[in-house]
Amino acid sequence: MIMVFARLGTPAKVVTGANAVVVIDLSNPLREQRMEDPIRDLMPFISGEADQEPGLFDAVRLIRNAAKDDNVKGIYLKADGNANGYAASEEIRRAIADFKKSKKFVYAYAETLTQNAYYLASAADKVYLHPKGMMDFSGFSMTMMYLKGTLEKLEIQPQIFYNGKFKSATEPLRETKMTEANRIQTTAFLGELYADFLLRVSEARKIDTATLHRYANEGLIMEPSDAEKYKLVDALKYNDQVMDDIKRRLSLTGDEKVNFVSLNRYFTANPFYESSGNIALIYADGNIVTGGDGENIISSDDYVKTIREVRQDKDIKAIVFRVNSPGGSALASESIWRELSLARKTKPVVVSMGNYAASGGYYISCMADSIFAEPNTLTGSIGVFAIVPNMQGFFNNKLGITFDGVKTGEFADAGNTTRPLTEKEKALFQRSVDTIYATFKQRVVEGRKLSQAVVDSISQGRVWTGVQAQKMGLVDRLGGIQAAVDCAAKMANIPEPEIAAYPRPKNKLELFLKGVGDNARADMLKKELGADYKFYQTVKQLRALTTGEVQAKLPYDMVIE
Repeated sequence: MIMVFARLGTPAKVVTGANAVVVIDLSNPLREQRMEDPIRDLMPFISGEADQEPGLFDAVRLIRNAAKDDNVKGIYLKADGNANGYAASEEIRRAIADFKKSKKFVYAYAETLTQNAYYLASAADKVYLHPKGMMDFSGFSMTMMYLKGTLEKLEIQPQIFYNGKFKSATEPLRETKMTEANRIQTTAFLGELYADFLLRVSEARKIDTATLHRYANEGLIMEPSDAEKYKLVDALKYNDQVMDDIKRRLSLTGDEKVNFVSLNRYFTANPFYESSGNIALIYADGNIVTGGDGENIISSDDYVKTIREVRQDKDIKAIVFRVNSPGGSALASESIWRELSLARKTKPVVVSMGNYAASGGYYISCMADSIFAEPNTLTGSIGVFAIVPNMQGFFNNKLGITFDGVKTGEFADAGNTTRPLTEKEKALFQRSVDTIYATFKQRVVEGRKLSQAVVDSISQGRVWTGVQAQKMGLVDRLGGIQAAVDCAAKMANIPEPEIAAYPRPKNKLELFLKGVGDNARADMLKKELGADYKFYQTVKQLRALTTGEVQAKLPYDMVIE
C-alpha cells in the first residue's frame, strides 16, 4: 500500500497574546535536543496548530526571552513531579532566577511535591501546596538491584573483567550487595548532590542548611501543614485558590480568564531557527554504541560523520559539544574522541556536560579546550570492563541443550557463551581491558594536562560530581550550555554568535512510524509495571552489557529518590 501525504495547508501562526502566563509542567521531560513533529509538518490539515516540543536549551532561552516579552507577565510552575535530572533542573532553575530579575512573578503549585520537583519549585516567588496533598523532604537515597543470586539459580556465570576498583558497573552481576569501594563513592557523590539541593533551597527560602538538614533527619515534614509551619511552602491552597491569586496579580476581574500559554505553545510562537550559524552545537545524548543508526544513542558512525562535516565547514568557527551520556562502547568512544581531536586542531572545542558525562561520556569530552559542568553533573568514572557470560550450565541443566563443534585454532571460539573461558582466554580478555584502560587514562593525561600519577589517583572508575571534578581538574568551570556557547564565541573571536544545531533531523516520516511502535511498547510496559518499570530498564541495560565488548559506562543510570 502506498501512502501519499499532501501539504494541504500550513499551521496558522501562533500568537502568545497579552497578559500571558507561561506554564511549565515539570512532569514533562525536556530532551537535550528539540523534537521534530512529523505530523505537524506532513499533515498540517490533521494536526492543526499542534505545538512544537522544545529542547532543554530552547526552554532556557524561552524563559529568558519571556523576561523581556511585554506580553508575558509571569510563569506558573506545575510541580507535580519533575521528570528532569538534577543538572538539567539546575539549567532551568538558573533561567528562572534570571527571569525573576524582570520583577515578573513566578508561582509554583503541586498536589504532591517530590524533592526533585521542590528543587525547582523553591526558586519561585510563591510555593503553594494542596491542603491535603503531600511533600517529601526526607533526604536522598539510591537503591541498586543485584542479580548474582538469580544468575546462580539459572546457572549462568557472568565472567567479568574490569579495571578500576570503583568501576562498579558489573557489581549487580558479581555481588549481592554494595562493595565497600562503591559504598564509599556513592556516599560521597550522593552527599554532594544533597548538599547542593540544601544550598539551593536555603538560598531561596532563607533557611540555613543545618536547619533544613534537621527537618529531614527528624522527619518533621510529614503533612502539608508541616511544610507551611516550617516555611518550606508559602501557603496551603487548592488549585482554584491559586488561580484566583494569579488573576489578582494580573488585575483580572469577574469571569476573565488567565491567558495561560504552555511552554510548547510559547516555543511555537517564538521558535529558534538553527539550521546555519558560526557555532556548531552538537548534542550527544544517550548510550555510546559502535556503528549503527538510531535515536537517543550516540552512534560512532553518525557522530564521526557529523563532527567531520562541522570540522570541514569553513563557516563554523567553533564547536560546543553537549554531552549527556553515561558512556558505553570504549571503541566507539575512541572513534568520536579522535574526530573531536582533529576538529580541535582547526577550531575551538568546548564541552558542556548534562546530567551525566561519565565513563565513555568523559572519554569523548576530555580533549576539549574547556569543559563546563553543572555542580550536580555526574562525571568521571574513568574505567572499563567486559562481560562474557558462560551459559553452559543454563543450557545443559535447565534446558537440556548441549553443544559440540570443531575449530582451527585454540582461540577460534573464544568468548563462546556455551562454555566457560579457559585460563588463557581469561588472560586475553583481561589484557584487552587493561590496555583500553591505559589508553583511556592517557587520553585524560593529554587532554587535561594532568600528570599520570594524578590521573591514576582520580580514575579507578570513580564517579564524581561537577563540583568535585572541577577541584581535581577534570572540569574547568561550572555552568550550563549558554556559558559554554559564550566561551566558544570568545575563544573564536565571534562578536555575534549564531548557533547551528546538530545532528540534523532525520527523515520525519520514518521517525514518526518508528516512534509510534517504540512509544506504544514503552507505554504498555510502564502501565503494566508501574513503579517497577525502572527495574525492567536496569535488567535490559545489564543484558546489553554482556556482549564481550569492552565498555566504558557508569555503574547504572542513577535513580536518586
